[in-house]
Amino acid sequence: MADPKHPRHHDEAFKRQIVQSCESGKPSREIRAEYDIAQSTPRRWVQGIRNSGSTRAMDNRTPEQNELIEPGRRDRRLEM
Repeated sequence: MADPKHPRHHDEAFKRQIVQSCESGKPSREIRAEYDIAQSTPRRWVQGIRNSGSTRAMDNRTPEQNELIEPGRRDRRLEM
């Protein structure tokens, strides 16, 4: 498993491959073991693709959730 302070980033094609495996009926336990990903990850990606067609967290948030995050982003940009 990845270190929580240094999470791994996967490209969209990899995420879609995992989602396709889940939807084809392959047990989540096998997928997680094969690709060494966290327990909640496949479920989150499947849910995101079903809801918005995307696995990106930004695409799956409500506008209200994005508004809460934006001030922190602005502050980080200004600090740079």
